[in-house]
Amino acid sequence: MATSQYFRHNVRSEQDLYEDLIIESLKFYGQDMYYLPREVIYRDMVFDDATLSRFDNAYKIEMYIESVEGFDGEGDLFSKFGVELRDAATFVMARRRFTQQLKGKPGFEAGKDYRPREGDLIYLPMSQSIFQIMRVETENPFYQLGQLPVFRMRCELFEYNDEDFDTGVEEIDVVEKIAAYQYVLTMDSASVGYSVGEVIVQSTANYDLSGEVVSWSDSDLKLYVAHVGADDGDYHSFLTTQQVIGQESGAIATPSLVQQLQEIQTNAPGGASKGINGNDLSTFDVTAFEFLDLSESNVFGDPQ
Repeated sequence: MATSQYFRHNVRSEQDLYEDLIIESLKFYGQDMYYLPREVIYRDMVFDDATLSRFDNAYKIEMYIESVEGFDGEGDLFSKFGVELRDAATFVMARRRFTQQLKGKPGFEAGKDYRPREGDLIYLPMSQSIFQIMRVETENPFYQLGQLPVFRMRCELFEYNDEDFDTGVEEIDVVEKIAAYQYVLTMDSASVGYSVGEVIVQSTANYDLSGEVVSWSDSDLKLYVAHVGADDGDYHSFLTTQQVIGQESGAIATPSLVQQLQEIQTNAPGGASKGINGNDLSTFDVTAFEFLDLSESNVFGDPQ
């Protein structure tokens, strides 16, 4: 016998009401988070992996953290390489709100399937952490009232790998200042003013070396530059014999000293080392003494 012709599960008015209730619940019990679409600049065609990418936009959307008792995953892991944060979480977002916020935006043009993408990021202001989407579940809950009203995104804590952040949200873009591999150029002139975020170029007879200004200090004439690369594809460092030109500010000066800086190192300027998500990893130095004898040559292996 066929299903009853007098009862239907997919009445449009009931579907809209059900979806409205979900959106309202997310606004009540969820949190405002930022969705960051990933823009792939260069993809390794052999391993099918994005080796160079950037994040230029951040869209605020309300989401619900399904893990109410804390983050999932393996938590904080102490190893011989330091401390690793392996937090994970599941975020729930309404399909309609996602479409409203991103329809027509870069990477989500008309005619495409509007859904979160694996590899995109979610910034959680509550914990000041960034999560990467690993898997998007589109059929859970499974066709209640004949529709799929939400996305469930299984995410893991994001590990920074020299991506470019220019979202305009300072609390997100600061990850680039903390973790990006940088050059520190001590300039020979105090009469110039480089702009943060602009591209600087040092030209030679054989190549042009460019990078992005992370910060500029007038007091000690230090220019901090990240995402450095040459147009010939080879490795080069900045020279003390050629001018560095700001492409937006027009500032021109010559480096008198070139240094390399990695902020996540313990001895980096500014004191304690910082993790990719802004976590203070210096606590590992203190906590380790509680269960390790750091006087041994190999504290993680067999005793000598």
